[in-house]
Order: sequence, then structure tokens, then C-alpha cells
Amino acid sequence: MTDKPLLARYLELHAASAALGDERVLAEYVWIGGSGSDLRSKTRTLERAPTSVEDLPEWNFDGSSTGQAPGHDSEVIMRPRAIFRDPFRRGRHILVLCDCYTPGGEALEGNTRQWAAEIFGRGVAEEPWFGLEQEYTLLKDGWPYGWPFHGFPGPQGPYYCAAGADVSFGRDVVEAHYAACVYAGVRIAGVNGEVMPGQWEFQVGPCVGIEAGDHLWLARYLMHRVCEDFGLAVSFDPKPIPGDWNGAGCHTNYSTRSMRLDGGYAHILAAIEKLALKHDEHIALYGKGNERRLTGRHETAPITKFSYGVANRGASVRIPRQAERDGKGYFEDRRPAANMDPYLVTAKIFDTTVLN
Repeated sequence: MTDKPLLARYLELHAASAALGDERVLAEYVWIGGSGSDLRSKTRTLERAPTSVEDLPEWNFDGSSTGQAPGHDSEVIMRPRAIFRDPFRRGRHILVLCDCYTPGGEALEGNTRQWAAEIFGRGVAEEPWFGLEQEYTLLKDGWPYGWPFHGFPGPQGPYYCAAGADVSFGRDVVEAHYAACVYAGVRIAGVNGEVMPGQWEFQVGPCVGIEAGDHLWLARYLMHRVCEDFGLAVSFDPKPIPGDWNGAGCHTNYSTRSMRLDGGYAHILAAIEKLALKHDEHIALYGKGNERRLTGRHETAPITKFSYGVANRGASVRIPRQAERDGKGYFEDRRPAANMDPYLVTAKIFDTTVLN
């Protein structure tokens, strides 16, 4: 661990520079790396604060070092897509979420955002809302935080939403991340402790269309950065510990305008029937290693079988009791893994239920 109080003395210079009339802005450009799950970033200085994302210049990076380009033609272009406040440098400094292109302007093979944006652009009238429940596991030296070193805690039961040093591990990280998200402008909706000790969840939403992916990716980036400060790591693996322990998902809550209006329950059921017909297509996009999680145990449905039910957390899709009672609302797709790509998952759900 480096000396954080010493670093704070230097970070205070950002505010001092602004007070002296310096209008320069540090922009941290953030992008998704070649694995499709790693997050990268680097900083550039802008002469003044942008008024919109269109004011930001494109930039490039060495794609041969991120698994996104060959060494003989290594330049990858970043296009800014969303601006967030920087909770680490603060002041007028910003985080810039980008997607990636070849120098010729073609979307990189792993650029799932462009595909999602095209899908959402074809059904604007239905105004799809998403709420994403991101589960994650805090790690210390490769082992869940709070567990005996390469040993095991007591069985699951007392840890979910728990309070107390003997059952709740990592709350400081959770609170720091929550504050960072709020400051940044991420649409974070809440947090809670999860069933497996050392595992937590934050929720992003409601977001409309492509915003859901943007805000979840940026929230993941913030989690990695916060964990750096605490000397921990974060895992989005769907089953970080084999055995009688809950896995980690990213349950996806979804509604369209038709579902939210009076009589929307019929549209909810119709959408779920469409999902049932394309179960295998969705599972293929719902995260690597998800078969280790979707076993039919630990509040999951088997990966090979589609099911739905009201208030049923053992089903592939859960309809909230409130939606049944009101005759309108939303439903929850419980199949996506914690490491899912939110651009792929949200766009696929919308494509299946509305466009096709």
C-alpha cells in the first residue's frame, strides 16, 4: 500500500489550480479491453471543460498491448460516448466512457456497444427501461475477503443483508463505491450484502436503452478503482467458489412502455413467451462460465431449461408479485451472470421481445 494521506496532499493541488484560474481539465478515457471484460483507461489534458460529449476529441491507444490489434498495425481509435464526473480527482475533471474502432472507422470486433445502439435505435417508441443487479465478490490475495485464509466460514444463512463484524465483510469498500458512483453521476439505485460472505451487490437503473450498459460499465470501473485504494480485488466470476455457495449474477429487470401502461401484464407474458423460444440464444450471450452457476440450486434455474413464475427466484424469469397485482410493471431475467456484457444482454432482450 502506498501512502494515501501523502497522495491527498497532491490531489488538493487540482482545486488550488482551479482557484488560480486554470481551466484545464483532466479527462480519463475509459474503454473495454480485448477480453471483453477488462477495463482500461488513460488520461489526457483538455484546455477547457467540454459542454457535451461531442466536444471531446477521439483518441487512440496501443491495441497490441490490450489484445485488440496486431503489433504491425496497433492503433485503435476511441470515440467518447458518455461523460461522468471524476470522483478521484474531483473538481471539473471527468471520466469519459468510450467504444473502439479501427483507424478506418469500422467498429472493433469486440465493440458490442455499437450493435446495441443500433438495436435500441430501432424501437425508440417502446422506451425500454432496465435495472441491473450487479453481484460481485471482494478478494484478498485471491480468496474471498473476510474468509479464513484458504479456509471456509460458517454455512450460508447469516450473511445476506447482515450487520456485524462477524457476518459482514467489506462494507467500507461498498460505501466508498456508492459515494463514488453518486458523485460521478452513475444511476446507482442501491446496495446490499449478498448470500455468500464477502459477496455484495449494487443496482444500476432505471436506465433507458443504451444508458444501462454505459452506467454499469462505468460503475464496474469505479469498483476496480475503489478496490485499488483498499488493497483488494473484485471478481465478477459467476461462481468464484465451487461448492455449496451462491454464485454471482447480474439479474436484469426490464420493462417497455406497453408493459408499464394499464393492461401491461399481457405484454409481460407475451415477452416472456418470446424469451422462452430463444432461451439458448440468450444463454450464449449471458456470460462465460454461467453453466457453473445455473445449476438449479442456490436460487437459480437449470441452464438447460427455461421457466418463469410470480415471485419465484428459482425460475429463469421472475414476475414481481406487485406486477401481477397491478396488472402492469416489469419482469426480472435471472439468467445473466455477473460477468455478462450489459450491452449484449439488454439489447438482446429488447431485440427478442420487441423487434422480433
